Amino acid sequence: MVAGGALKIEPIALRWSFTMQYLWAPWRMEYILEAEDPSSDGCIFCSLPRAQADRENLILRRGRRVFVILNKFPYNPGHLMVVPYTHTGELDDLLPDELTDLMIELRRAIGCLRRGMNPAGYNVGLNLGRLAGAGIPGHVHYHVVPRWDGDHNFMPIIAETKVIPQHLLRTYDQLVPFFQEVEGGNPA
Repeated sequence: MVAGGALKIEPIALRWSFTMQYLWAPWRMEYILEAEDPSSDGCIFCSLPRAQADRENLILRRGRRVFVILNKFPYNPGHLMVVPYTHTGELDDLLPDELTDLMIELRRAIGCLRRGMNPAGYNVGLNLGRLAGAGIPGHVHYHVVPRWDGDHNFMPIIAETKVIPQHLLRTYDQLVPFFQEVEGGNPA
């Protein structure tokens, strides 16, 4: 305080750093190369459901207009995607019934994750377009990533290694019974 009871405020010097910081995620390179591989058999969200090999392709549930599949390159155990069968990269191209089924299945998938894995929370996202982060920009899909307290550690930063504490097929086997309980489910 200064004379007369007024408060004196000193300007704070701002410190700017022009040093670029990098977060390395080398485990994602396999995903990037696979997504951009021109020799791949078209869209995985179209070809995998046609294969009728649900466990091998990590398909947890088949609905009438959408299906649920585990992410082959997960951020966390239980990272799954809810995908319409219609091949389009635009929400505007989906019919109202497809949009409705997409949201209903998203809600069901979160319920199955809650019962099967009991996460503390979820990240739910939709990336439209490659620049928005869509790894498969030609086919709309929602990501659901279960989250737990302490699911991040020093390994990705210090050791350049992402720790996924559970094998994908173990996650599949753990979750598929909950998806089978859902009315109309048809996991093979």
